[in-house]
Amino acid sequence: MEKVIRGAFGGDVIVVFLNGDSGDVTQVDNASPYARVSGEPDTLKVGGRVGAEAVKVLVGIQAPMRSPEAAIDYRDAVLKIPRRKPSAERSKKCRALVEKGRPKDAAGINDWIWAKEIVMLNALIKQEPVRDVEVQTIQVGPAVFITSPAEYFCEFGLQEKKASKFPFTWPVSLANACMGYVPTSEAFSPSGGGYETRLTAYSNLIPDAGNQIRDKGIELANSMKPGPVKKPKPAPPFTGGWRYGSVPPELD
Repeated sequence: MEKVIRGAFGGDVIVVFLNGDSGDVTQVDNASPYARVSGEPDTLKVGGRVGAEAVKVLVGIQAPMRSPEAAIDYRDAVLKIPRRKPSAERSKKCRALVEKGRPKDAAGINDWIWAKEIVMLNALIKQEPVRDVEVQTIQVGPAVFITSPAEYFCEFGLQEKKASKFPFTWPVSLANACMGYVPTSEAFSPSGGGYETRLTAYSNLIPDAGNQIRDKGIELANSMKPGPVKKPKPAPPFTGGWRYGSVPPELD
């Protein structure tokens, strides 16, 4: 991404990257009929496309819309959100499985890994049953950045944009800490599921955590006043199209 942007504007350009809400997004096209080539090709595909899109936006901004001055403001809040607790029966079974030692077969290793996660989670719950979840909003003129310290699902970002009174609202995930995946209520419903909702030492906040983070972000954003959006000078009244060399069709 940085190479593409600097290739367009020069090597001394400062590139700041803020990760959007992407807890349920992947660069992998699982529907592709072709074998996936991972590693560097993935890096080039994602970074190159993001960089190219940034260049498209930047070159489309007319000079009168740019300004060296902008209103700067900031809000911050720390939510107290509990972890999800595995049942006593599940915890007992997982500890017994882990204490048997790591198996050698693939299926056994898979079960052992997830059991280990529950054992680790129980240790974390003893140390910190309730987590400090920081939410920030940072204003730059007519734009506001709403942060979450998690792999936050995209739907939350769309809801923040819809509820924000700012003309430009940018969700930022994985800011200041990482609470693991924070899925939507739908993902936790019977129609949801997946590895993001699985209970592990990495992802374990209560199902309502995402809603709490969203609501606090919207509250903080709307407590600030958006700056004005600069617009280009209006065009003169339209008096016709391009006239240079304009004549009726010449057939002879």
